[in-house]
Amino acid sequence: MQKKRVVITGLGAVTPIGIGKEPYWRALMEGKTGVGRVEFPNFDMEQFRTRIGAQIKDFSLHDYLPFHKGDRHVGRASQFALVGAKLALEDAEIQLLPREGVEGRYELNHSDSFKIGAILGVAAENMEIVEGSYDNLLKHGGPRRLTPFALPNVYTSSVASNVTERFGIRGTTYVVSSACASASHAIATSYDRIQDGPEEMVLTGGADACITPLPFGGFIALRAMSTRNDEPQKACRPFDLHRDGFVMGEGAGIILLEELNHALKRGAPIYAELIGYGMTSDAFHIAEPDPSAISLCRAIEQALAKGGIAPEEIDYINPHGTSTKLNDATETKAIKTVFGDYAYQIPISATKSMTGHLLGAAGGAEAICTTLTIKRGVIHPTINYEFPDPECDLDYVPEGPREKEVRTALSISAGFGGVNCVLLFKAFES
Repeated sequence: MQKKRVVITGLGAVTPIGIGKEPYWRALMEGKTGVGRVEFPNFDMEQFRTRIGAQIKDFSLHDYLPFHKGDRHVGRASQFALVGAKLALEDAEIQLLPREGVEGRYELNHSDSFKIGAILGVAAENMEIVEGSYDNLLKHGGPRRLTPFALPNVYTSSVASNVTERFGIRGTTYVVSSACASASHAIATSYDRIQDGPEEMVLTGGADACITPLPFGGFIALRAMSTRNDEPQKACRPFDLHRDGFVMGEGAGIILLEELNHALKRGAPIYAELIGYGMTSDAFHIAEPDPSAISLCRAIEQALAKGGIAPEEIDYINPHGTSTKLNDATETKAIKTVFGDYAYQIPISATKSMTGHLLGAAGGAEAICTTLTIKRGVIHPTINYEFPDPECDLDYVPEGPREKEVRTALSISAGFGGVNCVLLFKAFES
């Protein structure tokens, strides 16, 4: 039986450099950075070695969605997911109808709400709720100070559940959690649900909001983050010789995947087609990539094989590109191993150089970027690539935006625990 084709019809970006498809894209083209000094309420940042990050400033849920009485209990990651989902649905020309008798909630203008799913990637639960609840429990009055809404919103699954509740989505709903590959794994899983399952559409991608003291301090303890506090705009420098760690970001990247015939029938906008993916594990170390890169190579090869694409047909790669010494060297090695001499002809540009690392949301934001690169034929730069590293000697597009026809592209994600996920996108052809 012929497999169903899966296309991308809606994009919802919530990032430190822009909220919405167009602001996000403009910032990428301009080489704009979202990195600055981090501020935590009631917390002294001076005790941290790293004091910079890519925060979304002045964010308010109700700038994008009407008030709902439960909103004050919804965590920041869930709020990002809600806004990203709304933007993706509107971009896909799905009509949002007010739900009768329920303030602030919607039904989608779709014949069967059980054929729409929401599968989202999240690296960690709504951390500010965890920290606030812990503080109330131990310091400010004990169990009676805990809200009954704390536990449901601490569950990682709440990020997807808040989306389905708000938009009346009744199909497959769950969260994928695989560290920094979470969103890409969610997208790959959603692809399978449409190809093999009952869903006609799936909201997918990821959301994360880990710029809070506990995860921030944890990454500092791992010595994984940049300490370039005096030059935050220069701190995230993927593949550069003087890179010294990643910069934490926050946000959401939500896309609407849709079965092709369903999209054509309703006249949906089609950005690109998702044609394959690869997933592997390093089986090496909880916090370091395998320097041999054999598992990442296999994930790339799996994606190419699933999509029926030869290595020399790849026109662009959106890399994981974290700005850590180990990741960037290992990723470059994997690309050179799979593509051989052709690797030097492939433009590779790192979105994280501008957005910082959105953790579980990174693959979603980067899928949006890759999709728009195919649609618009322009590749964004890798900013802060100033000093070539002999180990990282490919074409990282440091000079600025580059016009190029892109018909097939890879988006690479990797995460702590050695998880790898590679997505393969192609220009849509009817």
